[in-house]
Amino acid sequence: MTIPMTLFRLFKWIAGIGLALIALAAVVVALVGWNWLREPIERMTLEKTGRALAIGGDITIEFAWPQPRFRAGAVSFANPPWAGEKQMVAAEAVEIVLDLPQLLRRNLVFPELRLRRPVIFLEQGAGGRKNWLLDLEQQDEGARIQIGRLMLDQGSLGYDDAGQKTSIRAEVSTADGGPPGSGLSFSAQGRYKGQPLKVQGTGGPVLALRDESTPYPLQAELSIGLTVVKAEGSVTSLLKLSALDLRVALRGSSLAQLYPLLGIVFPETGPYATEGHLVHSGRTWRYDKFSGRIGKSDIAGSVEVVTGGKRPTLKADLNSRLLDLADLGPLIGARPGRLQVAQDAPLPSDADAPTPTRARVLPDLPFKTDRWSTVDADVSLKAAAIRADKLPLENLDTHLSLKDSVLTLDPLDFGVAGGQLKSVITLDGSKQPIEAHAKLRARKIQIAQLFPGADLSDTSIGQLNGEFDLTGKGNSVGRMLATSNGKLGLIVARGQISRLMMEKAGLHIWEILQLNVTGDKLVKLRCAVGDFDVKDGTLQTQALVFDTEITTILGTGSIDLAEEKLDLTLNQKTKDTSPLALRSPIHVRGTLAQPDISVDRRIVAARALGAIALGAVNPLLALIPLIDLGPGGDSDCRQLISDARALPHTGKRARAAGSDNR
Repeated sequence: MTIPMTLFRLFKWIAGIGLALIALAAVVVALVGWNWLREPIERMTLEKTGRALAIGGDITIEFAWPQPRFRAGAVSFANPPWAGEKQMVAAEAVEIVLDLPQLLRRNLVFPELRLRRPVIFLEQGAGGRKNWLLDLEQQDEGARIQIGRLMLDQGSLGYDDAGQKTSIRAEVSTADGGPPGSGLSFSAQGRYKGQPLKVQGTGGPVLALRDESTPYPLQAELSIGLTVVKAEGSVTSLLKLSALDLRVALRGSSLAQLYPLLGIVFPETGPYATEGHLVHSGRTWRYDKFSGRIGKSDIAGSVEVVTGGKRPTLKADLNSRLLDLADLGPLIGARPGRLQVAQDAPLPSDADAPTPTRARVLPDLPFKTDRWSTVDADVSLKAAAIRADKLPLENLDTHLSLKDSVLTLDPLDFGVAGGQLKSVITLDGSKQPIEAHAKLRARKIQIAQLFPGADLSDTSIGQLNGEFDLTGKGNSVGRMLATSNGKLGLIVARGQISRLMMEKAGLHIWEILQLNVTGDKLVKLRCAVGDFDVKDGTLQTQALVFDTEITTILGTGSIDLAEEKLDLTLNQKTKDTSPLALRSPIHVRGTLAQPDISVDRRIVAARALGAIALGAVNPLLALIPLIDLGPGGDSDCRQLISDARALPHTGKRARAAGSDNR
């Protein structure tokens, strides 16, 4: 019994001493307070961070295990010397809930932080230094305060990152001037990655920076450069953005301008406006069931971005009721109104410089391939109707894939003038310049519908079929064509065509006058063939044949895509005798934008002079040089093509002569 009684008395003494110490501590705190902690806290902070912490007001503590609550007034924490502002944080009052178990693990975790009238300035400097990192060099990502919930009352915030050309200043206040605990309103302005920035909106009273379970209500309107975003919904974990559920309206001058904001490459487009449902969870971002317009085209569908791999992957399923072809121009480097400008430009004269600058037709704006490596893409687009200037297009169906900087359109199909244009296009952006390969097939295209302005009836001409297979190098469509090699072939099957058109091609003056009086008629089109070899951007005729029951036209020459120059000669072979004709080769010169069609003046003049000379002897003899006797009956189309291939390629000789002269 002696030993247990001794232990019991010892325990009572220890307990009594402990209670006495607690009581003494309580008396000391009651008389002195917790302000005696100010100096050791400030000294320890300076030793660990190299930056001054100043506590000007009283310190109070509410003990609760494992998260006591600390309050202090007039608190400021200095910036490192390299920062632009003297203080990183200054507040009239600070309330902190401290996680003691985490502190014992040498982690500074504040499950809750309240700041009254704070002024906060965050800055990222050269070499990756961040003023919110608390090590002496401000570079240790582990030396930061982890904040769970943040509550602000009428404060201002600033953020600078000179390397990213970013400088933002924001104001935060209790919404509608309500008491603490009311929702917040905020506004910000400045520059983000060089673009002017403006933000305003409202949110919940507690900024749940790391809360993974409670969505934070948010309504905001943001403008960056020419891009405007309106969003309403909720965000879970403001720092991690672990989940989003927002109704988003988006508009801007080009989708390409979203790159600084999202880090996802989009093509150049016209002005756009869309509205849809933005959802984010894990590594997936989805802009779902959106609709809107890009340029004059309506657009709808869903876009999904998956992160976490080698690069983000963009998937989209898009559709359009009416697609304006002009809105696709920026995608291939075409300038708005380019063709009209080229057609209206004055023709170069002899007084111009040796190589005058001409307006060009082929797209020459370069592709920005430097961003192709930042994303993989898989996009499908379908359009029921297509608005195109004088081009009867419909039913676009295309699938775009971008992987490892290689862009492929397979298929790229259109309905054209009652027929189909099917193509596969590949652009290898990993090579400089871009290596391109295009294969196109045209089937059953009705030429009467293809040229509605030509005033042809639906039965006046046949179907166009063709293929071409080209490869080229260049950073724009124009340069790719200017360096292209391959084959191009077109053929028109049997049909009918305007007789007046063919008589004009044969320069049959008598028949032209006659048809103008009696009216036009239709004649049979036996075959029309265009066969070109393409080398170094020049289309060289192998066979150019247009055969009807009254006239056969055989063509030779070339089309220079690099210079956009035409050099073609058309020779007629009349099958019927014409009493009055000025038959002469027809020359097609000029440029793609401004073709210059003319006859051989020397031959026409010789025939006219012959008529004048004979007319001086006998007026009836004057018609002899103007009579076109014609070569005879129809020839087989296959034979005509063979004959055309046997013709001398005048275009090659002309270019060779031009090279010799130079």
